[in-house]
Amino acid sequence: MSATREPRDGVRMNDVVIVALIVIFAVLPFPDEIFRARGLLLVPALLPAAAMPFRRRWPLVALGISLLCAVAAAAAGTISPSALLAAAFGCYSVVDRRGRGIGLIAVGVAGVVVFFSNGWALAGDFLDSTALQFVLFVVLGGALGDAARSRREFAAAMIERAERAERNRDDEARRRVAEDRVRIARDLHDVVAHQIAVISLNAGVASSALDDRPERARAALTTVRSASRSVLSDIGGLMSLLRSDALDDHDELRPQNGLAQLDALVDGFRRGGLRVDLRRNDDGFALSPASDHVAYLVLQEALTNAHKHGLGGTVTVALRIESAALHLTIVNPTRNVSPASPSPGNGLRGIQERLGAVRGAVHFGSDRGVFSLEAWIPVDGVDTP
Repeated sequence: MSATREPRDGVRMNDVVIVALIVIFAVLPFPDEIFRARGLLLVPALLPAAAMPFRRRWPLVALGISLLCAVAAAAAGTISPSALLAAAFGCYSVVDRRGRGIGLIAVGVAGVVVFFSNGWALAGDFLDSTALQFVLFVVLGGALGDAARSRREFAAAMIERAERAERNRDDEARRRVAEDRVRIARDLHDVVAHQIAVISLNAGVASSALDDRPERARAALTTVRSASRSVLSDIGGLMSLLRSDALDDHDELRPQNGLAQLDALVDGFRRGGLRVDLRRNDDGFALSPASDHVAYLVLQEALTNAHKHGLGGTVTVALRIESAALHLTIVNPTRNVSPASPSPGNGLRGIQERLGAVRGAVHFGSDRGVFSLEAWIPVDGVDTP
């Protein structure tokens, strides 16, 4: 049965039409005497009309009253067209309101009752066409009721499917908004975090060396100025991306640095006071643009963490090809002497997500005062081992 809300029961125009038809068939002077209702026979002929307005709420009751009136007329030797017409409408309502299972049983029972009651009225002539045509009317009423029910359920299914599709679109829109928020936060972290770290550290150096070593303070302030300009440029590019409606321009607006800019990245940290030991053995390979950008971001985040949280201001960076993958290793002393792996912050979580997007892998942790980060990025579309 359909779960749609059905209209409120009450007297409708079609009820008036059905009642009028039953009354007309009850009093109509048929040529054949067997169809005429006179005297007390008008009671079973007209009674089904009173039950028709309630056939939607109580269809089985309306059908039962109609069949009883038909049987009562047959017992008096008369076939009541009005009662049989009401039985056909009752079969329609039962199938329409109670479903196909109950409806088939009700139509079958009604057909049998009409067949035998008409045969009784015709003195046992069960194969008379007059008796059989009313059986066909009852069956036709049930078939039309099934068609109406199927049409209503189909319409309800279409409405439900449309509503579900609309809910899915809303869910998809919310999911995309959430993904965009994560992407914006990740990009903002990528373009800002390491520059802010450089600014903070060099501002501290300049503050401590301003009186005793003005040259060092001047150099630190120069680095602060350079990093400030860089971060303002990066933020401007990101804001242009967020304000742009043209999706085709996104690739141009998003920062897409790669390993070609690694030397400039390392020089920036060196100017900030971090001693970087860079070891490269990664010639003769090609990364996809996405993988190249991810490799750059991994090194950027690792150097930023070494600069902010490292001990001694030193870090070792190694790049090499290993098992059809680019292997990145970043090692630096750390203040964390616990052997347990540190809980990942936003930067490390961002590395994990970005490497997962290019089918890469990462492992990091602290052991005996040394923090290490290792990342594997597939080369030429080959997965990491």
